[in-house]
Amino acid sequence: MRHMLFFVCARLILEILLMVIRVDEGILRKSGMKGGILMDVRTLYTKIRNGSEHQVQEMQVIMESFLKQRSRSFSELNHKEQAERLISEANLEERQHLYSCTALGVDVRVGDICFIDFGADAYQCEIGFQHFGIIMKLFHGKAFVIPMSGNPSAAAQAYDEQDNPRGKRHLMRMPHIEGLNKQSTLFLNDCKFINTARIIDVKAHVDRGSPLFQKIHSRMRQVIG
Repeated sequence: MRHMLFFVCARLILEILLMVIRVDEGILRKSGMKGGILMDVRTLYTKIRNGSEHQVQEMQVIMESFLKQRSRSFSELNHKEQAERLISEANLEERQHLYSCTALGVDVRVGDICFIDFGADAYQCEIGFQHFGIIMKLFHGKAFVIPMSGNPSAAAQAYDEQDNPRGKRHLMRMPHIEGLNKQSTLFLNDCKFINTARIIDVKAHVDRGSPLFQKIHSRMRQVIG
């Protein structure tokens, strides 16, 4: 229900944004930019640093062109990708000013398997959007997590000492865990610290003293050194 509310709100925000963003092509031509082409980031940085009135106006044109391009890119996504992006944007609006998930009534501990929003702006081969992840450490208000996926393809490719000794060592199959609907695979090379405000809910738990947790910890150490 909460995710659906996020989706509806984000969808409304996007529709309003699409109505507001109307770039004057004549102004774009004067600024030397072509519509639909993202600006050179170095040019953008220069214009931010220069605070003259002319530069501020030019910056406005660049910003409008950028937003128009983002809207076009969004329209090219499929419905699932659009939903994931909208949920992440809605979560960002609600949570970005928080220091931890405690402010949202969510308490976490090491070994928790959580539903996490990793954000909408992931690069290629990086974890993004909403996925499960296991907390390996809590330190100074942040959680060190290993993302996981229920994709059967990842499980098939994962290294296993007995079943798949030639598999990919950055992937680790998890056994069935109570609280999860299907078997998951850890993406060890995506482990990182996050603000716990990204944690939406706790779904399951692996005792930190258990053989499974120790195995995960050992495999993680093999990846990060």
